[in-house]
Amino acid sequence: MVDEPSVLCAVDAGVATLTLNRPKSINALDQSMVDVMDESLRAWAADDAITAVVLVGAGERGLCAGGDIVTIHRDASALSSANAGDADAAACASAAFWRDEYRLNADIAKFPKPYVAIMDGIVMGGGVGISAHANTRIVTDRTRLAMPEVGIGFVPDVGGTHLLARVPDNLGIYAGLTAGQLSGADAIALGLADHFVPAADLDAFRQAIGETSVTDAIAKYAQEPPASKLAAQRDWIRDAFAADTVAEIIDRCRAVGTEEADKTAATIAAKSPLALAVTLRSLRDEMPTLEETLHREYRVSLRSMLNPDMAEGIRAQVIDKDRNPSWRHADHAAVTAAEVDAFFAPLPAGLELTI
Repeated sequence: MVDEPSVLCAVDAGVATLTLNRPKSINALDQSMVDVMDESLRAWAADDAITAVVLVGAGERGLCAGGDIVTIHRDASALSSANAGDADAAACASAAFWRDEYRLNADIAKFPKPYVAIMDGIVMGGGVGISAHANTRIVTDRTRLAMPEVGIGFVPDVGGTHLLARVPDNLGIYAGLTAGQLSGADAIALGLADHFVPAADLDAFRQAIGETSVTDAIAKYAQEPPASKLAAQRDWIRDAFAADTVAEIIDRCRAVGTEEADKTAATIAAKSPLALAVTLRSLRDEMPTLEETLHREYRVSLRSMLNPDMAEGIRAQVIDKDRNPSWRHADHAAVTAAEVDAFFAPLPAGLELTI
């Protein structure tokens, strides 16, 4: 039996469709998928017969759950236990994947034609990178969007810190530090998506793109989104997440005194103190462009591979699933500025990401 391609490419009536086709893994990205997407988008950008591109995920569970976590765990485990350095991290398979993935993220943001990302179901990590930089972002009543990296001792990447840093009222910092799932309505309220189309109308919406245009299809099928539950909490989030350190943010959440704020404090407190501190720095020190952000995220990603928290976080959440990671720091206040600074230091000559 021949396996189906992991990305299906089709063209009908001038509309090209990319279907991520690994439904058993919620269409998690691997190197071959990134390669196919890159090659296809470059060809379609130059083809005058193509008027628009639509990105969808196969199966009922979602667009894309992120990157290939098994490969990342293998590399992180080997590097964090081998006294490795930047050059070793840059030579691993995960680093090669990130280089190509981040370049793809940048190219998607500059795509010269309508690029319609159908962000239905689960859209996490790498799935955000191939959809939330699109010029036309569609969410539904089933959307569950997240940048969950801090939960595995990692830091938001794929341009995620570029997106979250620009969200007003510290709601983006909230999303990055809690790794919580956002609804379609939340995603629109935070500026991570553009239009709300009910999941039941997606087939008709996609058909209308080919029969008319992207603009006309949106006009016919997009609806006013429900109220965002997260945006409704912006007042206490804005104040609590304005603190200078993760430890202070946790204390401010606890001081709010509501069930939701207490839950938020507990959620953050359970995550890697070092990954959270690096994430907070990434979100506070906003870079001018997506490309500059991706350059910095690549540095941070390589340094995360060398940090034992990443291998431990993946082990606890994905491999052994005991949900009981043993982080490098037991106390969020114990993380030093020098430790955080090291993640952002320039890489040795020849190792920096080029876009």
